[in-house]
This record gives sequence, structure tokens and C-alpha cells, in this order.
Amino acid sequence: MTIYTDGFPGRELELDQKKFLYFGGTSYLGLQTDEAFQEIFISNIRKYGTNYGASRKSNVRISVFEKAERLLSQLVGCESSAILSSGYLAGQLVRQTMDTKVHRLFYAPNTHSALYSPTPSTKLKPYITFTALNIAVRAHLETNQATTPVVFLDAIDFSGANYPDFEGLRTLPLEKIILVVDDSHGIGIVGKNGGGTFRRLIELNPKELIVCCSLGKGFGIQAGSIFGTEKRIGQFMDTPFFGGASPASPAAVACLMDGKTLFLEKRDILINNMDLFKSNIKTLDRFKYMEGHPAFSFTDEKLVDYLERQNVLVTSFRYPDKDSHLMSRIVISAHHNREDILLLCNIINSFY
Repeated sequence: MTIYTDGFPGRELELDQKKFLYFGGTSYLGLQTDEAFQEIFISNIRKYGTNYGASRKSNVRISVFEKAERLLSQLVGCESSAILSSGYLAGQLVRQTMDTKVHRLFYAPNTHSALYSPTPSTKLKPYITFTALNIAVRAHLETNQATTPVVFLDAIDFSGANYPDFEGLRTLPLEKIILVVDDSHGIGIVGKNGGGTFRRLIELNPKELIVCCSLGKGFGIQAGSIFGTEKRIGQFMDTPFFGGASPASPAAVACLMDGKTLFLEKRDILINNMDLFKSNIKTLDRFKYMEGHPAFSFTDEKLVDYLERQNVLVTSFRYPDKDSHLMSRIVISAHHNREDILLLCNIINSFY
């Protein structure tokens, strides 16, 4: 069922004059509807305006971008970072820049479409298993040592195959591979102070690590970012792709710095909410989830219908296209209160 709403779907959603509890979406910290965060955002709009349409390469530059990039680099644990207007744009910049004669691109299972060619003519597809990917990468290295493999994957793909242990990645000859990872569902949520998965991935000692992401899911702003070495980030920023695109709104970017304390508070609330959910669900084994992440995936379509009859909506649709498998998951957020979560648990327990 497709649902249209005239407002942001926070902890509640109104449909046909009936209120539903909403346990879906990607507003993990509940920032979009948080009054304190909205005040920070509004204050920055008054300072920076609603939009900034000039190039980051212009002779007149707003310093907030560089300040926020330094902050993100410290948070993530990388040398340098670049902020763009969306996570999709960040992924496309990395993919297009790495698609050269000295690289060979490989895609791990369940890699997000943000890391693919935007044209349907591309023959590159994700390998079904890491075993198949491992065989293909090693075969390439044996026959073409002059071309470096670049492996793309999602840090959090909701199958549990990657984060937190990255068992599939560990089978690859990572010392010979450039690793490009989409961390859109991790940044702001998992890792030290919400720094995402960069520190965990760099410990695997790849030849090079590049991480890109949306900042909308973890930090509630319309922007994306790329993390890596100073040299590589400089290469990305020295492209017509980066220079020709309008940047993220500086008012939104400024919220990364002004909201630091709030992000930590919201993350603590989220962790407590996740613990409350897990400790009160009697059939937790029916859900697929990753330690420290608030999404709980499941395949039982009857549960989706039952929850809806109890005035609870969850994420459930075919993704990324109509021919894909039905994707259903319960998303716990920092904007849910104790009563919301206990009610959800009671409904699920009664169903099973």
C-alpha cells in the first residue's frame, strides 16, 4: 500500500483521520521533527540564507564548508573529507572518478545503486556471494596486475553480511584492493560517537579506503560526504563534477557543528530505545538486525498487515524497483518514547 502524507512522518503519521505509530523510514535520531534541532537549523538559515547556488570553486567562498569537513574528518577518523549536496551525488562522484583504465570495478552483494553507473547499459552487477566476488578478484589479480581492483559495497546492507564483522570482506586480498564503502546507514549512528564504520574498516588494512555517505539519515540534513586520504579527496574536489555542482546548503552544513551536543544526546536515547525493544520482544530471532543499529528486518508479510490493523506502520516496499523482493523492517528511532516501544512489543508478541 502506498501512503501519501502532507507532513514529515515522525513518530506518528495521520492517514484518513486516523493516527498511526510509525516505525519506519531513516530518521534514526529523530532530528527532523526535533524542536531543538529545528531551532538550530532556523538560526543558521537566518545567517546563511536558504540556499547557496555558487560553485565551491568560486572566488567568494563560505568558510563553513571547510570547518564542517574538518569536523567530519575528526569524527570519522580519516585524513580528509568533502561535503556534497547529497549522498547519491557523493557516490556517483567516487564511482565516476574511479572508473579509469588503471582500475577494475567490482561490486559486492547488495551494493546500493548510488555506486552504479547512472546509465542502464552498464554490464557491472553485484556478485551474488562474496565467494564469487573473491574468485573474480583473485582471478583478475593473477592475469592483470597493472590494474587495481576497486570493490564497492554497503557497510550496512540490512542482510547482516557486512557490518559489524565484515566476514565476507576478510576473505578478499584487501592489501591489493581499493575499498569504496557506502556508510549512509552507519554514519551518525554506529561507531565511536557516531563516527560510522571508517575506523572498523581501516583496521582491515585495504590498499586504500574511501567511504561515502548521505548525511540525511544520521544527521538530519540534506547533504552527502566522502572520506579518505588528503590526496584522494583533493582529486575528487578537483573535478568538473564537484566544481560544477551547487553545494549543500551552508545553513544545513552549519548544523553539523552547532548540533554536536544534541547528536550525542539523541544517540544515547536511541541506544536506550533499541535495548528496550530487544529486551521486550519474545521472538527476536524472527528479525535480522545488526548490533548497535536500529533497523530490524523481517520477511513475514502477514506481520506487516497485522501491525497496520493495530495502527502501526513500518517500512515495507519493493526496493530498489518493483521487481525486487519485498523489504520490510521495523526502525526504532530516538523520537519514540517508552510507551511507543512497549506497545509495539506487545503487538508483535501477541501476533507470534
